Amino acid sequence: RLPEQQKRSESPLSWFRGVYLPPALHPLNKTFIKGGEWQDIDSTQEKRRAFLQDFCKKYNSRKKLQTHLVHLVSRIYVEDRHKVLYCEVPKAGCSNWKRVLMVLSGLAASANNISHDDVHYGKHLRKLDSYDLKGIYTRLNTYTKFIFVRDPMERLVSAFRDKFEHPNSYYHPVFGKAIIKKYRHNADKEALKTGSGVKFKEFIQYLLDSHRPIGMDIHWEQVSKLCYPCLINYDFIGKFETLEEDANYFLQLVGAPADLKFPKFKDRHSSDERTSAEVVRQYLKELSKEERHLTYDFYYLDYLMFNYTSP
Repeated sequence: RLPEQQKRSESPLSWFRGVYLPPALHPLNKTFIKGGEWQDIDSTQEKRRAFLQDFCKKYNSRKKLQTHLVHLVSRIYVEDRHKVLYCEVPKAGCSNWKRVLMVLSGLAASANNISHDDVHYGKHLRKLDSYDLKGIYTRLNTYTKFIFVRDPMERLVSAFRDKFEHPNSYYHPVFGKAIIKKYRHNADKEALKTGSGVKFKEFIQYLLDSHRPIGMDIHWEQVSKLCYPCLINYDFIGKFETLEEDANYFLQLVGAPADLKFPKFKDRHSSDERTSAEVVRQYLKELSKEERHLTYDFYYLDYLMFNYTSP
């Protein structure tokens, strides 16, 4: 692990300029797959990978985007036993994926008994940026890299509902107070004091503001900036819309124990209706036509990369 001082002293581009990860798609190891019941999922998977590869070639993102290698892999979790790398996309099944990684690595016997706090704050799982350069490159080039994504607008609304419509000791005082102060005219003292009660329209005003009063957050950051899909060649692209079948197929691909299935339970706020296309429509009604267009534009690359239909 590099000392923090050394990390800061180097130019942000010094590690990555002129160095690109292998562009070719690597065939998935399907030796663990038995029977033909996964044929349709496998066919869909190959189409997703090819689509993303074609997109990246078309937009030539490899040459346009250069970034510090450590930042590039900062959202990727490592599971050395089964040689997998998982790029975390919040609100796309990430809590349950971390539970699964803990079981795969031998840190837990079952995914069903791991609490939300243990998953996100227990620091049981190691990230790729904690390795030295050789360790990073070796794993990027030899491990199975996977990502799970979600319709951008559904992911956005899900994040808003989770962080702002329920009590939250971090998002209300940190983000809520700043959002209410800047975007709510004649805000009352209680709202300014607690940061609770942020409206979806106010949240979108913050999201679209080039001079945000507070920075971005991984729960609504674009996948293109979390996981760099045109720089890192993901071997498996799962979607939240087909989460269970994609996840269980992937577990077979990497030789996971036969009794390990992807958890079905909702991580938090289990009594709430899941964020669906219909739920999203209700939230988008609160926005002007221009705000809806600008929000789509904000996630434009995510829509294109993963072949989602524009709303």
